[in-house]
Formats: sequence, structure tokens, C-alpha cells
Amino acid sequence: MRRAIIMVLDIVMVLIAVALSLTLSQSRLSFEAFSSAGFACWASIIVLSHLLFRYCGLYNTVWRFASTPDFFNILKSCGILTVTLYCVSLVVRSFQPVAGLNERQFIVFFLVSFTIISAPRIFYRFLRDGASWRILSRGTGKASIKRAMFVGKLSEADVIIRFTRTAQPAEYSIVGILAIENGAPEGTRIQGVPVVAIRPRLVEALEEYAKGTASLDLLIFGSGAEHEIEEYSELVRVARHGDIAVVQFSGLSQLGQEGKLVLDAVEMETILRRSTVPSDIKRIGAFVGGKRVLVTGGAGSIGRTLVKRSLELGAEAVLVADNSEFGIFQLSQYIDEQHHDRLKVRIADVADRRQITRVVSEFKPDIIFHAAALKHVPLLEENWDSAIQTNVFGTLVCAEVAARCGVAQFVLVSSDKAVDPSSVLGITKRAAEQIVSALHGTPPTDPGGRRPATKFIAVRFGNVFGSNGSVATIFQSQIEAGGPVTITDRRMTRYFMTVAEAVDLVIMSAADAASRPSGEDYAVYMLDMGKPVPILEVAETMIRMSGKSPYTDIPIRFTGIRPGEKLHETLHGEDEELVELGISKIFGLSTDVVEWSDVQVALAALQQSVKNQGKAASLAVLAGLDRAKKARGSTDLQAIPKTAGQAT
Repeated sequence: MRRAIIMVLDIVMVLIAVALSLTLSQSRLSFEAFSSAGFACWASIIVLSHLLFRYCGLYNTVWRFASTPDFFNILKSCGILTVTLYCVSLVVRSFQPVAGLNERQFIVFFLVSFTIISAPRIFYRFLRDGASWRILSRGTGKASIKRAMFVGKLSEADVIIRFTRTAQPAEYSIVGILAIENGAPEGTRIQGVPVVAIRPRLVEALEEYAKGTASLDLLIFGSGAEHEIEEYSELVRVARHGDIAVVQFSGLSQLGQEGKLVLDAVEMETILRRSTVPSDIKRIGAFVGGKRVLVTGGAGSIGRTLVKRSLELGAEAVLVADNSEFGIFQLSQYIDEQHHDRLKVRIADVADRRQITRVVSEFKPDIIFHAAALKHVPLLEENWDSAIQTNVFGTLVCAEVAARCGVAQFVLVSSDKAVDPSSVLGITKRAAEQIVSALHGTPPTDPGGRRPATKFIAVRFGNVFGSNGSVATIFQSQIEAGGPVTITDRRMTRYFMTVAEAVDLVIMSAADAASRPSGEDYAVYMLDMGKPVPILEVAETMIRMSGKSPYTDIPIRFTGIRPGEKLHETLHGEDEELVELGISKIFGLSTDVVEWSDVQVALAALQQSVKNQGKAASLAVLAGLDRAKKARGSTDLQAIPKTAGQAT
């Protein structure tokens, strides 16, 4: 019925276009309009236009969703109709002269027909998409609608402006655009919204606009703007200094009037976030789904994210083993309530063999993520014995218990501090990697009773931004206190990764190891951390993100390198070879490992040294273990177990 109405309306519009074209061109036909010749002419025009419009597909469009190609189709149809009528008129005039017809009437007919056929469709869409009411109601001062400035590409601005005008209920009104394209037309308008500035005047324009517009509520960055705008953090500073909220557009929840803009809060992690390939949810979900997962150190930053992610991916049950009562309590607040029935917790010390044996025997996990560790470099220089007890013997206990209880996979969460270590933390994390690598390379006939089905791997990566006690949390507390922000050395750099990305890549590494047969897998996986970031740059950016100016509002003080710290970290040693796995952001490490028997001898000596409270002797044992690996690797390559992929 609706299509029939549109067809009749188009026929009427064509006839009106004929009449108007004759009137506007001041032409008079040689025959009467209501004569038999006139009726025959009008009937021919009706039939011809209807068939032509049907052929061109004018009635296959849902005009509520019409776009530029649909109106171009009307233009094409009217053009073809005009040319066809003109050709017919030439043929008719060759047999019978008709006064009052020339090219001028047909040009006018084309323009008029396109205008009046398009007009009802444009008006219909204008009414149905809701934009009309947004435009007509602008300036009424509704407090619920937030006035926003958009920073990004014009193409993205067009989408957001269109969406904010059609969304119901209306939440945002874009009042200006800061365009990031080179050569963008400053002073022009996108759907009526002005382009108020282009590069390099973005910061200057925002400062002027914020000062002069007290009602500006929001600054919206386009998707990926943090990688495209050098002044990103400075724009955030200006906005927050003016009490303007800052968010970043990341997509639409759904299309149509019921949809919403997905706007993420802008934090330091936004700037650090790299362009990443989306996680292979299907693969990591298949790996974790339906399995029983134990996470040691599950109340820590990485551990609790591993717990949450495992539950989201459909783990049958997740058990947290941690020695922090308060941390476990906080974990329950962090995990969605819908997952609480699958979450179990145990207060346990990873170095206590009796406790860990009981936990693993009762829970019967399929996977153990060993994230428990002491990690603060300066503290561990003084508390070296606690570092050895947790990081070395805790790893040993958990790994051996996993083997004896038949756990399918043991995954050590390692650190870039383990590469060419210069601190107690680094040396102990290196030893933990050596324990796991040695167990990984131990033959299945090992008399120690290791079950062949247990697969041991370590996953090595750098700093996780925002983890407990990390540089970010320290800087944040110092900024909130008014400064100063303290940095040990202005030259210092570190690798950074967001905790969500790190956790997904750890799980993906474990999934890859599980899919590889013995002898073709890797003892150590390494995550691609991108480029190292200067710590000074992190501090300056975080100060700007808080709405302050570095050095002016918040001073920065340099304190000197602390014991055990390095200016620059590395992710792999000179004797380790990176192996491409075909997985984005993950590498295998081909490296020599120490035989399990040598590790056992060294750990026995280490235990005695710790008992005698000999720091130097204890660290010498661990350093000697690393030197033994390198020496063995250079003199007897065939005599030791190797990780898969190593050249023979």
C-alpha cells in the first residue's frame, strides 16, 4: 500500500513538473491540454515515467534510511526520463510539427522534476530519523543534554554528529570540531557544526573555547586519537583544568535511535595503549573454557585480572591461592557477582609445600597460573631472603606439586627483570625461569616422578601499568598530594603494557604451548612490549592528565638510581633467539637450559646459604647457576635439554 502511494505521488509530481516547466519557460503548446491529443500525451508521459522509475529501482529503497546514492538514483532517473521525452518529441515533430517545444522546456523539466520528486523523500526521512526535532529544539536549554567538543577526523565527526541528533533520548550535542587532518577546512561546517580549529592550533583553540564557553561539558576524542595527536595529553590537561570531562569514542552500542555512543574514560592507559590485534577470544576461550584454573597470587594486579578473565572465558571453577587476607577480600569486590559461585579462595603461602599440596590435591586444577611473587626492587635488596623464599622456592614448590598431582599445564608469570639481572628481584625471577625451563626440558623418564603430561612454560613481559605499587600508582599519589613527583633518573625507560592486554597474551601463550607436541614447544614465551617509554614522559603526561602543568603546578625531582635498578630493561638476552610463532605480540624464545639435576644441586646449596643468612653466598649460587647455563650452552650443546626451535 505504501509503495502504491509513492508511485501515485511520483506520477503526480511528473505531471506537475511538466506544467511548471512550461509555465516557467513561458511556453504555450499548439494543442489544448485537455484535448484528445493532450490526454494521449499525458498518458504516455505517465506510463513512460512509471516504467522508467520502476526499472531504475526507485521503489526498492526504504526512504527512512535513504542516503546519497539513493538521491543520485533519482537524479539519474529524472535525467533519463528527460532525455527520453526529448527524443520522443523529436520523433513526433518529424511527423507533425508541434509549436511551443524546444530544449529550454526540457532543461527546466529536468530541474523541476528532480526537485519535487526528491523533496517528499527528504522531508520524510527528516521527520522519521528524529534529527528534525533535535534541530528545532536546539537552544531550548535542556540541562540533560551535554555540550561537547569533538577532536578527531571529520569523517568520524560526521558519524557522531548524525548519531547524537537522532539518538533518543538525546544525551550529547556537538558544538564544535577540532580537526586533526592536515588541510582540513577551518571555519567550515559539518552538518551545521563549525570546525573551530585545525593543527597546529588545537590546544590554543581549546583554551580559548573553554574560557569563553562555561557550558562546555565534554571533550570527546575520536577513536585512536591518542596515536595521531602529539598534543593529546596537553588537550586533556586543558580540558580537565577547565572542569571539562574527557572521554574517547570507541564505537556505537547499536544502530538507530535506541543506540548509544560508547565513550571510554581517558586515563594514562589510553595513551600507553598500543594498536593491538583483537584477542582471539575463540582460541583462549576454548583453552580455558570448562577447565579448573588455579591462580597463585590471585589477589595481585595481574593475578586478579587472570582470575576475572578465566571466569569470563567460561572456566568451570577458579581457585585463588594468596597469602593476603585483605587482598582476597578486595578480590571478591572486583569479581562480578554472577561469577562468585565458581570462585574459590584459599589463604596460602606458595612456599609452604604442605599447604600447596593440599590445595592442589583437593581442587584438582587443569591449569596453574603462577603469578605469586615479590616484585619491588628496592625493598627486595634489603629483604633478599624473603625474595628467594617466595620467588625461587615458591616457584619450585608449586611446580613440583603440579607435576606430582598431574596438573596438565603450569604457567609462570615472569618479568623482564630476569634478563641480565642486576637486582635481587631479577636474579630470583631468573632462577624461577630456570626451574620452569629445566622441568620443561626434563626427559619423561625422570626418576623424580614428574608426570609427562605436565607442560611447563614461562611467559616474560615488562611493566604492567597501574599494577599495585607500580610507578603509575606512586606518581598518582604524589600528584594528588601536590608533588613533587620523584624520578630516579631522567634517562630511565621502561616497557609498559596494560594489564588486560598482558593477561590475554599470557593465556594465548599457554594455549599455544598446549597445542604443540612435546619437543616442538617453547619453555619461555616473550610478549612484544613495543618501544620502551621514558619514565619522565610518563610523569609529565600523568601530571597533564590530572589537569596540572609539569614543573609549574607539580614539581618533578630527580633522586638518583637506587640499588638494583637499571636505566634500561631488555626483554631477551644476547644468547636467546626470538622465534616467530604466527601469533600477534607473542614470540617463542630459543635458549639453552640447565639440566634439572644441576638445578636441584644449586637449590640445595641455596637453601643452606639462606639458612645461614648469607646474602652474598645465596646470590652467588643463583648467579653461578646462570653462568653454568651459558657455559654449558657454549661447550656441550648436545648434552642438555633444549627448548623447541633451537638450532642443533
